[in-house]
Amino acid sequence: MSFTFAIVGRPNVGKSTLFNRLVGKRLALVDDQPGVTRDLREGEARLGDLRFTVIDTAGLEDATDDSLQGRMRRLTERAVDMADVCLFMIDARTGVTPIDQMFAEILRKRNAHVLLAANKSEGSAADAGVIEAYGLGLGEPIRMSAEHGEGLNDLYSQLMPLADEFAKRGQDDTPETEVDLDEDEDFDDEDGASRTPVPTLAKPLQIAVVGRPNAGKSTLINKILGEERLLTGPEAGITRDAISLRMEWDGTPIRIFDTAGMRKKAKVQEKLEKLSVSDGLRAVKFAEVVVVLLDAAIPFEQQDLRIADLAEREGRAVVIAVNKWDVEEFKQDKLRDLKEAFERLLPQLRGAPLITVSAKSGRGLDRLHDAILRAYDMWNRRVSTARLNRWLTGMLEQHPPPAPQGKRIKLRYMTQVKTRPPGFVVMCSHPDKMPESYSRYLVNGLREGFDMPGTPIRLTLRGQGDKNPYKGRKKAQPSKLKKHLKK
Repeated sequence: MSFTFAIVGRPNVGKSTLFNRLVGKRLALVDDQPGVTRDLREGEARLGDLRFTVIDTAGLEDATDDSLQGRMRRLTERAVDMADVCLFMIDARTGVTPIDQMFAEILRKRNAHVLLAANKSEGSAADAGVIEAYGLGLGEPIRMSAEHGEGLNDLYSQLMPLADEFAKRGQDDTPETEVDLDEDEDFDDEDGASRTPVPTLAKPLQIAVVGRPNAGKSTLINKILGEERLLTGPEAGITRDAISLRMEWDGTPIRIFDTAGMRKKAKVQEKLEKLSVSDGLRAVKFAEVVVVLLDAAIPFEQQDLRIADLAEREGRAVVIAVNKWDVEEFKQDKLRDLKEAFERLLPQLRGAPLITVSAKSGRGLDRLHDAILRAYDMWNRRVSTARLNRWLTGMLEQHPPPAPQGKRIKLRYMTQVKTRPPGFVVMCSHPDKMPESYSRYLVNGLREGFDMPGTPIRLTLRGQGDKNPYKGRKKAQPSKLKKHLKK
């Protein structure tokens, strides 16, 4: 049985550095300034032969009000309550502070298994801090350097007996049931088109929620999850890390990414915000469906358009969601204006779903769920070659291709080469002379003909090459002897 391992401590003691080392990736943002981590970030960790879930938490601060620090502390305390083992980290170079003593007392009461680590303990400058750590009453401190990987053997030695205890407890509590884990593979329908793969617990549907700061991304995910799992508040730019959460949403296994708000590039000056934005861009590349969340009060600003265009260029299925719809007074007029602006400003996503939601009250989430599944289905759409060529014949009869320099471009046949997003290849003559307008005509026809509105479509024109091996060679000149014989 796996167990949950939470890393807690004051800001800037090295929690995220240890988290990254345990998961083997640079998932959590790390910076010299304190208070970088604000949300709970989970990861699959490995230490020797141990496999467990590690939770990176926000720095503990002496605040219990509704300020940002107070909300961060409540979120960290919630992680302590849900974790099987807690690792309390202190800065060995700074030594034990009064806040460390206060939180050590809290941890003793809230969790049965608390380990103590004195981080940044490389060198003799940390000796005094390690000795002070004994006074916290949490047992022998683990002398550790998360930056250099020192002390992990001692951490393993203390975790091993606890892991055996959790494994034994898991065997005793496991019900005797037989579960069939075989899942149906994707198969083709009668017309040769493959069906959409069904999301499973092993391969959940990956969704990224992106948008400008303070659009309500974390609030929306909390409402979907049904609990206050992500840090929210009136301040803009609370989320820094791209946090991924696994859950079931109306029976659909999903992995949803909460990303940092993306401002205009010229306004992003601090190194930390640059790291946050790049983390969000990476989440877009991992996602299958991207939900672009807009603020109903100021929709379709220039940055919103850039974010939506980025998702389309990355080839992701896109759903546009307009948040804070509950405070909108003239809903019908606003909705009409939104649809008109969407078609005018984002023609590359024509037909993509536009959903109005309220992250605060939860209204519209059922429609958002259906729109995401429909976008995912179209993103995985595969069309048989026979249907494509019947469709291509009709498109050519309706509007033949142009004839640049008097040479008619012949479109011979068409096939689909990939999905996610759908990609098509048209074999033709003179592909380099095909105007962009005719390619758009074909792409728009694909959207309408095969019910793929709003899905990114990749169309490639490819020449077949000439099969005549003598084409282009100069005609052989008759020899002088042949000319003399003809005379």
